[in-house]
Amino acid sequence: MTTWQIVRVAAGAFILLSLALGIPGSPVFVSQWWLAFTAFVGVNLLQSGVTKWCFMETMLRKLGVRPGC
Repeated sequence: MTTWQIVRVAAGAFILLSLALGIPGSPVFVSQWWLAFTAFVGVNLLQSGVTKWCFMETMLRKLGVRPGC
């Protein structure tokens, strides 16, 4: 996998996990504060789309993951 693929998979997983933990009807509900993490991931995706820079992608490159197109 390339860096951009890993970033998108991780973002999707974080969003789904935080929704599962933050929605009261969920069987794994913990607290509605988990929805703030969903917003955090969304803001980071928006920021990376506007600035064309993503911290996670930079860290993955430093770890030796192949950059994407």
